[in-house]
Amino acid sequence: MPETTIPELPQELWRAGKLELAHGVTHLLQVIRVASAGLGKYLAEVESRGAEDLFGYGSAASWLADVARISKGDAQDMVNRALALNPAPSVGGEGAVFAPATAAAADDGALGEQHIDLILEILRKIPSDVPAEERAGAEQTLARHAGPKEIAEVGADLLAHLDPDGKEPKDPEPAPPRREVFVERRKDGFWKLSGLLDPETGARTAAALDAYAAKRPVDEFGQADHRTLPQRRGDAWAELLDLAIACPDQPGTSGYRTLVHVTVGLDALKTGLGTACLDFVGRITAREARLAACDCLMVPVVLGAAGEPLDVGRMKRFVTPGQRRALNIRDGGCAFPGCHRAPKHCHAHHIRHWADGGPTDLRNLVLLCSFHHRLVHHGDWQVRMTPEGIPEFVPPQYLDPLQVPRRNTIHRVVT
Repeated sequence: MPETTIPELPQELWRAGKLELAHGVTHLLQVIRVASAGLGKYLAEVESRGAEDLFGYGSAASWLADVARISKGDAQDMVNRALALNPAPSVGGEGAVFAPATAAAADDGALGEQHIDLILEILRKIPSDVPAEERAGAEQTLARHAGPKEIAEVGADLLAHLDPDGKEPKDPEPAPPRREVFVERRKDGFWKLSGLLDPETGARTAAALDAYAAKRPVDEFGQADHRTLPQRRGDAWAELLDLAIACPDQPGTSGYRTLVHVTVGLDALKTGLGTACLDFVGRITAREARLAACDCLMVPVVLGAAGEPLDVGRMKRFVTPGQRRALNIRDGGCAFPGCHRAPKHCHAHHIRHWADGGPTDLRNLVLLCSFHHRLVHHGDWQVRMTPEGIPEFVPPQYLDPLQVPRRNTIHRVVT
């Protein structure tokens, strides 16, 4: 073990230069690590002789916990570390050291307790049938990578090489992955989503959310996407739900985007002002009910001014699969100017709303992504169809005083 001396601290550290500060920190770290290795030799000796015979304690860890005034768990960790780095007692002399290369590096002050624990954890995972020279080479490699992150990465590679099949499973069949999702409706009408996913499902979920949570590009008016990452992921979650519901094999929906039961006043339905009851579980605005009705199956229950039912409609298909395919071919995606969203991320929007007598035909339908669909319903943009059957958008005056109609030139060539 190299001799180390505790450096004399300057009386006024604030006068020290950066080199002096760096040297003092690195030197003291080495002193601490060398001292820790020396302490381990003492603890290993106490354990080999027997703490009960020496001091009347049942174990070296119990004795150390009292002497150092630390917890029994921390003391046991120190003793376990010491036993792994020092020779075990055996008949006729000292026995072998479990991790000799790690012990040598610890004696030199090159490794701290965190590094040692990581190396020991990896060494214990190496199968017993691995040749001794390969195990020794693996330990030498680990002891040279002093950073915890590097040790973990190198250890994973070594274990993959030395034990590619891993441990033999105890059970004939693997246990099912642990997946839990909790959906709780709050008093304010919002829903709280939480859960716990296994590593594979969690990674797939994160990848899917990140893929749909990219920022929208700056549009031609210079408006950027100011949503935070959690907000973008929330919108991505909504888009993934739309894709899942639109799947033809989705149970209960048969490929329709949603099934909505709405109870809404007739005036509110026509004007978009007021509230509606969605599936009898909560309230939404009448404007949101109009938005949802663009591309769904709906059972409308329309009430008069006095609350009497005026019409209880049967389930009606608003946009047929054939119309949807024609929209996908005609618009090629979201028809809003400058939007890149593909057809699978779009809703079929009624230019003249069905509540206002608008028909469900191609000249009254246009594909819009969820963001631009909401923008059209809640904003001042106007949508109209040209004589050629191409949708175009008239911006509000505050964006374009001349209100020049615009088309999306990304999905199709406009002549």
